[in-house]
Amino acid sequence: MCKGKQSDQLMEMAQALGAKTKVNSYTVDFEQCPHLLSVTGPVQQAGLEDPKCKLQKAKGTASLKDDEEFTDILEERRRTTDLSYALRTFNPQPYKGAPTLSTADLNKAVLESQYLCFIIKEIAMETGSSVEKVKEDASVILKEMSHNLQLGFIRLMGYTLNKVFKRLYRSIYVNMEGLNMLKQAIQESPVILIPNHRSYVDFLIISYILFTYDIPVPVIAAGIRLADVTIIGGILRRSGAFYIRRAIGSDKLYWAVLLEYVQTIVRTGYAPLEFYVEGFRSRTLKSLVPKLGMMDMVLEPYFKGEVFDITLVPISISYDRVLEESLLALELLGVPRPQESITGLFKASGVLQDDYGCMHVNFGRPLSARQLCEGKINWSEYNLIPRNLPQRPTAETQDCVNWLAHLIVRTQEEGSLISPWSLMACLLLQTPFTTLTEEGLQWHQLTEKTLWLRKLVLDFGARLNWPAHIPDSEVMSSTVALHHSIVHHKEDRIYLVQDEDPARQDPLSPEEGVMRMAVVVLMLVSYRNQALHVFVRPGILAIAIHITKSTRKDELFSFFCFLRDVFSDEFIFIPGRAAQDFEEACSLLQKCGAVHTSQQEVTVLETGLEVLSFLQKLLQPFLDSYQLMFRYLCEKEDHVFTEEQFLPDVRNLATKLILSGDLHTFEVLSSDMQKNVLSALRRLEAVTKLRASQQKEYKVNKAAVSRTGDILSGKVPLESLHTTPDARLQCQGFALMDVAGGRLALLSTVDPVIRTVSQVRGGSAQRERAQVQVTSGFGQSMEQLQLKHNVAWR
Repeated sequence: MCKGKQSDQLMEMAQALGAKTKVNSYTVDFEQCPHLLSVTGPVQQAGLEDPKCKLQKAKGTASLKDDEEFTDILEERRRTTDLSYALRTFNPQPYKGAPTLSTADLNKAVLESQYLCFIIKEIAMETGSSVEKVKEDASVILKEMSHNLQLGFIRLMGYTLNKVFKRLYRSIYVNMEGLNMLKQAIQESPVILIPNHRSYVDFLIISYILFTYDIPVPVIAAGIRLADVTIIGGILRRSGAFYIRRAIGSDKLYWAVLLEYVQTIVRTGYAPLEFYVEGFRSRTLKSLVPKLGMMDMVLEPYFKGEVFDITLVPISISYDRVLEESLLALELLGVPRPQESITGLFKASGVLQDDYGCMHVNFGRPLSARQLCEGKINWSEYNLIPRNLPQRPTAETQDCVNWLAHLIVRTQEEGSLISPWSLMACLLLQTPFTTLTEEGLQWHQLTEKTLWLRKLVLDFGARLNWPAHIPDSEVMSSTVALHHSIVHHKEDRIYLVQDEDPARQDPLSPEEGVMRMAVVVLMLVSYRNQALHVFVRPGILAIAIHITKSTRKDELFSFFCFLRDVFSDEFIFIPGRAAQDFEEACSLLQKCGAVHTSQQEVTVLETGLEVLSFLQKLLQPFLDSYQLMFRYLCEKEDHVFTEEQFLPDVRNLATKLILSGDLHTFEVLSSDMQKNVLSALRRLEAVTKLRASQQKEYKVNKAAVSRTGDILSGKVPLESLHTTPDARLQCQGFALMDVAGGRLALLSTVDPVIRTVSQVRGGSAQRERAQVQVTSGFGQSMEQLQLKHNVAWR
């Protein structure tokens, strides 16, 4: 059958489904929940309190907070037919203040908006084109971008997804309290849905859940590549997807159309808007540093006073097993991502025969932008410029958006559920490689240690997806069986799967063997990463204790901040919370009996050596990987290199060291890890990007890189972090600061009193008055710098 006929038949089916709206009516009796209830986790730390924060066994399958209840939404779907589900009555309650707009009305409102008309005239004057020509270009951009949401296609997607999800997953658990609050919030203000992004399934699951429970389905920001997939791109567009180019660059007209399109949806409350604040799907299953472009767009109508409030809903999606696990590992090793196509979809249909366990979708408590931004924005600046005119966000606004974006990602982390496999992955990666590939790890050792780690995770306050009414041994056995692509259980021992190609006649070279094994190891790493956020803060403190050999709280805090800054591309740290993160780490280690803390000291207890050893080994691959790349840059003859050279060169060096036995981590082979190192060195000003270059060229300051590596390994005395700036990193050094972030920043010596401060996070500098204190010893001031608005900022 030709593509045109296929497309026509799908259209006819969707239209038929759209016409039948009252067959087999399905309703859900919701409890009315108050909107914007108190919140926990990072939001609570931002100033909103919640008395309900104790962990206990909830009904169902997980150790969860007592104010939540998860329901398996597939249970009822399995008792009804897919067609009756798709044709059920769909009666959502939209935003009360929203005008009735069709897709055509929305697009017309965008093209006729005062803002876009102003930009069109401006571009016409700049380029010498006619206004009509530029407006026509804008119309073409909008047509490429905009969604075409239709109920018939929502039903078609519902029908298809119902079939697919019942085959892929044992259960899909949703917390009903969060869903009820979302239903209420959508009626009261414009709502922004912000899920984490680990799989292509993320794109589908939210709409599926909202359709199931009579909640308006969202319009979803998607990459333009999906639009080009035959048939599928059109179905997704009619199901609410709007498509954005990945590389917009300096295309002024495209930016203007995108901005007005997004903000018209927000201003009118046309539909909930869904986007991924991390920007991309995480190939490591670890949270990514948030991208601020879309976040700034959706919040600007509130900043300008065009809406009274905007509700942000963080959503945490947790998978027992991710569909793309092997593809993600291959991408990290430099294998290009396959082009999305309908052929690829049919080839991938084999995944329907496999088991992917359970999925948990945790709708976080709705967050009020008005409440969170209180006291952080100078509203008078927005009152001076007409709303329809473009205005560049102030540094104050950028810092607020940056803070809020990090807060959302941390809330997503704390809302995620950790599976037994994530705990087992943490332990397997600390087992000698030869044990896992040759003699095997004894099953009883793994199970005993996993139960020990389960207790530690619960002590640290994590959410754990551990079935309550099944024997622990069965839970762990079924977990290993689920992940048969990574490990296998044989004769009471656990082995890593070593994939062999029976059709291959020539033996593998040693380098090929390393890369093949790296795929399996990086798959294992990705599941460890799902639990990493629980251990990061106490883990960094454990590393600081191990490297510094100090018990003084001020010295440990200094090194904690240094590590926090170096690894701020690997882990999520909310700006302005260095001291709170340190206190949290101290508190968690004291709670589990690892240390005793006083006002001035952190003392290691003998009972805590096992915990500290586990935490050190957990983060050791990051230290080893960074040190290897520091070594590569210092030994490289040239001071200038390209990213295209850096990635394969580091991979080749790491492969040789793994083969020689001098390196014991495969994580350094990951392109994400390599790029994070470059980002960290740029932030520390040890590497600078050459702006004139077209090939992403960088210039390395070898002395600065070497110095950073020496501090990281403990070769340089801790006192070097407290010396005057002249003695640090060749007139650039580390100083503890609390400039909109309590982050470790670099002070460049420009003047004895006024210094230029690099405060890098999302490209924004904090331009507020800040007291900077460089300390020597506990509370002893060496100098104080008062940074004012007229200080030169870079």
